[in-house]
Amino acid sequence: MTLTDLTQMFSTDEQCRNVLKRLRWPAGVECIRCKDKRVFEVPTQKKFECVECGYQFSVLTQTIFHDTHLPLETWFMAVLLLVEARKGMSANQVKRTLGVSYKTAWYLCHRIRAAMKEVERTMMDGTVEVDETYIGASEKTYRKPGHGDCKKQIVVGIRQRGGDLRFFHAQDVKAGTLAKYVRDTVSEDVDVIVTDELNAYPTAFKGTPFADRHKTIKHKSKVYVDGDIHTNTVESAFSLLKRGIIGTWHRISAKHLGAYLAEMEFRFNRRKNPDLFMDTLRHMVTAPVLTFQKLTA
Repeated sequence: MTLTDLTQMFSTDEQCRNVLKRLRWPAGVECIRCKDKRVFEVPTQKKFECVECGYQFSVLTQTIFHDTHLPLETWFMAVLLLVEARKGMSANQVKRTLGVSYKTAWYLCHRIRAAMKEVERTMMDGTVEVDETYIGASEKTYRKPGHGDCKKQIVVGIRQRGGDLRFFHAQDVKAGTLAKYVRDTVSEDVDVIVTDELNAYPTAFKGTPFADRHKTIKHKSKVYVDGDIHTNTVESAFSLLKRGIIGTWHRISAKHLGAYLAEMEFRFNRRKNPDLFMDTLRHMVTAPVLTFQKLTA
């Protein structure tokens, strides 16, 4: 989807609503309260009404678009900007490009990110790499990441070679924390799990099917590749994330870091998907409502 395609295909509110209706109800409109399919349209109000329970609703009701005052054409433009920007796009840039206030742009971007989090994640197999990185401002006084005084945030990355990527905002890199992320992400049928020499990994895999399939690359010994044993694949994803933070977003609060990780993960895993724009819209009409009060609580 290009900018030219977008302006030609979705230049009116009616065109935008029609595509959202097809994405939300591919088998035909149904009541979002009682699920009855006997629904008729009220064109003058851009709503539907259920024959069974009398409930009135629109294609935007109980979605990420819920209660929006922005034109749908603006929403669609914002979605295209976010999904096509390889290293992300800041709310300030969205503000300037779309001609909205910064508060509106910031809320708009976070609602799109919230929809990106609502995706099905398949278990990884084959060769999987696990690594951790630390992001945040450099500090004059060293504090171990995870320490209460340390401002650096921990991101654990798990990536299947030739497959998907997962990012997790972790509180620490203890064995129990790493074990949970791996257990929830990696199939027990995995061929190989590759990590660096962090002491927590052997402890995390102890007593699990992963223990016999664990391979270590010794970065401290200046060894970065040993045949097929390396973590370069997941580290390249970390590099893209950090370029997004440094060059695009500039500053991310710890509170919202998970949302930015979800955006980067969503876009990265679908980088070869020609229907990325439509796929994002599909998640936006099925994701739950995100109010401004909940976002800023």
